[in-house]
Amino acid sequence: MTHSTRLPLQVLLVEDDINTRQMLKQAIDSHEQCHVTSACSTLRDALKFVRAQQPDVLLVDLGLPDGDGTELIRDVYRRGYSTDIMVITVFGDERHVIRAIEAGATGYILKDAMTDDICTSIMQLVDGGAPISAPIARHLLTRFREPDTSARQRNMDAPALTRREQEVLSQLARGFSFPEISSILRISPHTVASHVKHIYRKLAVRSRSEAVFEALQLGLIDIPRQ
Repeated sequence: MTHSTRLPLQVLLVEDDINTRQMLKQAIDSHEQCHVTSACSTLRDALKFVRAQQPDVLLVDLGLPDGDGTELIRDVYRRGYSTDIMVITVFGDERHVIRAIEAGATGYILKDAMTDDICTSIMQLVDGGAPISAPIARHLLTRFREPDTSARQRNMDAPALTRREQEVLSQLARGFSFPEISSILRISPHTVASHVKHIYRKLAVRSRSEAVFEALQLGLIDIPRQ
């Protein structure tokens, strides 16, 4: 767990609907390892809080009354904070999903499937996982399963990854944490971290979500049918 030195995890909740906000806060605070330190309803308030407090976890809706939640995600990512970011939204279309991932989000949960498992998703997120609602995952798998001609052309100029780096990257794309990848590939956690560092450098990215997105776009990895 990347934030194991500070428990409970400090969570910033950004949701404009008061009923949903209260429901989520209650669910999160019921978990002994999580605590909502602030619950904001606007982009403006959220930007102020995250710059002042740098929470461990950011849960953000995309449709806010004074702006797009993607702006907040991008701001957190640009500043290099260690905050883990998960989207909670009703928007499940490709445009919103891809924009959030490109901005720096690692998790993406639809509101109609999040309440019971929100704390589990938060713990997966900080453990290096990438929690994502099943309908979104299926859509992305279909979207990237058959690269188009332009993607194949980009693959000609793609950086060369070693066999082991490709294996690690494939496991990252499946949402496994570093310890889980260590167990699956039978290598040490330190070696996993070293491979990930090399992958990030070769792909010119700074996060798991960026690495997976870039690799899928370039056709460097393939996620098989379930």
